[in-house]
Amino acid sequence: EVQVEESGGGLVQPGGSLRLSCKVPGLTFSNYAMSWYRQPPGAPEKEREVVAAILGNGGGAHYADAVKGRFTISRDNAITMAYLQMDILHPEDTGAYFCNPGYGVVVFNSWGQGTQVTVSL
Repeated sequence: EVQVEESGGGLVQPGGSLRLSCKVPGLTFSNYAMSWYRQPPGAPEKEREVVAAILGNGGGAHYADAVKGRFTISRDNAITMAYLQMDILHPEDTGAYFCNPGYGVVVFNSWGQGTQVTVSL
């Protein structure tokens, strides 16, 4: 198991921006792709959907169609951090955001608390 720590969520107006951060202490970070997931409000855990993914070397960024052009995934292997820059936020981006090692596929079935993003007037 791994311990995953997400942060950076909050309440933002439509069109605004947020930057989410993810840390996975104890993981040989650069050996793993990382993904961000969104769990819509009221949805069960099994309905978490991949928002973005990035390979261990920082390449191969992949995005869900709904966020292409608005979100940017990145990582800094030197400090074992992954990020999700969220711009031009829409109300439908609202949800709990989680990160986890893997490229759109959960490698460790060990989730953090997530960070809540609410996009509303």
